[in-house]
Amino acid sequence: MGKIILASSSPRRQNILKETKLKFEVKPSRYEEDHTQTVFSYDFIEKLAYNKALEVAQRTPEEALVIGADTMVVIDNEILGKPKDEEEAISMLKRLSGRKHMVVTAIAVINTKAHTVKKTSVTSFVEFETLTEPMIQSYVRDYKPLDKAGAYGIQELPSGFVKNVEGSFKNIIGLCPEALMELIV
Repeated sequence: MGKIILASSSPRRQNILKETKLKFEVKPSRYEEDHTQTVFSYDFIEKLAYNKALEVAQRTPEEALVIGADTMVVIDNEILGKPKDEEEAISMLKRLSGRKHMVVTAIAVINTKAHTVKKTSVTSFVEFETLTEPMIQSYVRDYKPLDKAGAYGIQELPSGFVKNVEGSFKNIIGLCPEALMELIV
């Protein structure tokens, strides 16, 4: 199989991959993401995951499986990316309040020896409780969610935020291990 390389600096993805007991190394992708598209499509998110993996695969001379991933929070078919500031984070959380939204993680695996690509997307759903202004303000202030799509990390949300989760919880965090294992076997 060769070595396994995770093309991501995300500590959350690294922790999920460690739980699979696979030996891997981290080589963050230098791919510049396109943040201009706001309408969600599976093609778009899978292309982002692929481009992240491809950038690393192109600078990996040895045989390897390179894993790229991208996670998006989607509501009303609109992508909620990483907020640019606290004001935008508050706005995103207000929009998610009391509603159900999708969290989609795309995974792309490039085999540098066989020159093959396998891709998939996993969709989970999160329904938030109706959030109060103080709840939102406190979360943004205390947890600084500017590095997270949709302005939240499900694993760190205080009680009272999430009403229901459907699908893979780890997918919402950033990587569905079951889907990944299907791609690398």
